[in-house]
Amino acid sequence: MAGIEEAFVNFLLNTKFDDLPEEARTTAENMFLTIMGTTIAGATLEGVDALRDQIKHWGGREEATILLWGDRVPAHHAALLNSYMARALDCDDGIRPGMHVGASAVPAALSASEMAGGCSGKELLTSLVLGGEIADRINLVSKYDGFDPTGICSIFAATAIACRILSLDREKTWHALSIAFNRSGGSFQSNIEGSLSVRLIQGFVAEGAILSAQLANRGFTGPKAFLEGTYGYFHLYAKDRYDIPMVIGDLGRRFEFCKTMFKKYPSCGDTISSTEAMLELVREHDIRPDDVSQIDIKVTPYAYKLVGGPFQIGQNPRVNAQFSIRYCVANALLRRGSRLEHFEEAMVRDPKIMEIVQKVHVEADPLLEERDETAVEMRVLAKSGAEYRKRIDVAAGFAERPLTREEILERFWNCIDYAKKPLPKRKVEKLVSMLQKLEELEDIRSLIPLMLW
Repeated sequence: MAGIEEAFVNFLLNTKFDDLPEEARTTAENMFLTIMGTTIAGATLEGVDALRDQIKHWGGREEATILLWGDRVPAHHAALLNSYMARALDCDDGIRPGMHVGASAVPAALSASEMAGGCSGKELLTSLVLGGEIADRINLVSKYDGFDPTGICSIFAATAIACRILSLDREKTWHALSIAFNRSGGSFQSNIEGSLSVRLIQGFVAEGAILSAQLANRGFTGPKAFLEGTYGYFHLYAKDRYDIPMVIGDLGRRFEFCKTMFKKYPSCGDTISSTEAMLELVREHDIRPDDVSQIDIKVTPYAYKLVGGPFQIGQNPRVNAQFSIRYCVANALLRRGSRLEHFEEAMVRDPKIMEIVQKVHVEADPLLEERDETAVEMRVLAKSGAEYRKRIDVAAGFAERPLTREEILERFWNCIDYAKKPLPKRKVEKLVSMLQKLEELEDIRSLIPLMLW
């Protein structure tokens, strides 16, 4: 029987588009559409100008395109900035527990396509599904304990995608994945403190994927037992406890990739249930901020550590708000919604928000883990003495409660409408038309001119 590493390499290189179930293809299409939207909306946010200037300062060969801006730079640098922009608004895709795949996978795929001299829509979708599936299965058995799943595990997805599009052979693909293992890194401390490193980690994944593929293609080697070895991934990030059938069982028949989550609201996935619960209570009982004396929220210990602490505004207010249940609930109560503009600095610093935040209390309840990582119980106490309760077992957008295609398209258009520097209308209309028939494209590079101002 082949080892796990060999099984993944064979799966990546031997699976064809026609082997993929329709649900997996659709998930890949939704992922690509989502990332195009979040990139357009995130292209002018905090840190983009500085990172772009740094990349231009580094210089190098003109291999790939920085989307929207149009600069031609080394492929790994294009992947870095495109990924940073895609993650900036935190309304991209994800999968439990907290791994963001698309915001690195799609930029890596685009850079690899430009390096390869082209890539068909079918091959793009196949690569996204296969790369995503490999990372999602490794993620299943990972015990991160504060490591950022995106920085630690999603690099396998982005690297696999780059290898497939670049047509690396079996040996080089294996080594690229093992080199990528040595670039795993990232901590949730970045999220808790609201630092821009949250976005940089996403960018490092895409950058590392391109570099790993390039280095392997040049003959560099990595540890072939990068997963099951004595000091391999499963020792470091799974505590040597992993179920082999869970990792490679029914490979090619069972697709964890289809469990990809698309966010209903533009904040951390572990804030979505609390946001949803507050909005439902507002709709059902017409609750107003002045009516409320206290809001009590119970979440899982995992969610509490990441987004349940006191809300404090630091150097990056948008990121602070994106990773705070207290802010997201206060915002939902005050503005009766949760939209991209609600996370802008002026909105975050609104004194009315801070008044409500003081009324929000969050605690960890281990019993909720029996339902789901995203499970929430909320109790709103009114000044009148009335009490309102809401229970959410699984957040909207996750596999058990997926968004419809119409809702995903609505999210895309929300990004287009939010963009501070919009694309010309004719480009957007053509882009949407082409994205809706992605598998028919002869070369996905034809999308790039439509993604430039």
